Amino acid sequence: MIRKTSGTKYRMSFGTGGLFLNESIAIARLYQELGDWTAVKKAAGEQGVIPFRKKSSVTRSVREIANRLEVLKADEIDLLCHGDHADQLSVLWLALCRGYRFIGEFAVELLSERFLSFRTHITYDDFDAFYAAKAEWEPELEAISTSTREKLRQILFRLMREAGILNQDDHICRVLLSPSFSGLVTQSDPYELRYFPGTELDRPREA
Repeated sequence: MIRKTSGTKYRMSFGTGGLFLNESIAIARLYQELGDWTAVKKAAGEQGVIPFRKKSSVTRSVREIANRLEVLKADEIDLLCHGDHADQLSVLWLALCRGYRFIGEFAVELLSERFLSFRTHITYDDFDAFYAAKAEWEPELEAISTSTREKLRQILFRLMREAGILNQDDHICRVLLSPSFSGLVTQSDPYELRYFPGTELDRPREA
């Protein structure tokens, strides 16, 4: 089954940067303290959570990280703040897949399917073919310039490596989810386990 992730349009602002692990944890902790994303964005900018010199770069990065984290539930935010390193990476990958329809569909339709068929090496050509197939039906993707598309491709591969979805040789990794994290996802929406390659192998077959 193929299903759209949250929202009907493709938001492609993930080209802002990488996974921002430490920065995301800091901003998530601010949210636990303040309980309001507008206040969090202001405080994160003032406290120098993002170590950039240009104020415009700081503002853009803080906004992007906060937008990613806004799709998480309270228990998921708490796991990001207090879980171990593997759980923190899993939460951030979940946020990317949930918040960006393109990444969610890439994870389910390409990564997980390729992993199950033992074709684990992913290349830029695979991204280009996937993007082209989506762009045939989605005008907002077709309208994106070639240079921006190439940047998005580069950033997505970086995100996948940093999240442990790809290794440094761009082979898909089987993700072993902790009981704490998989329990949260299963309670929320079991379909989202498909964002993590190999989790299909851990689930019982449907009758």
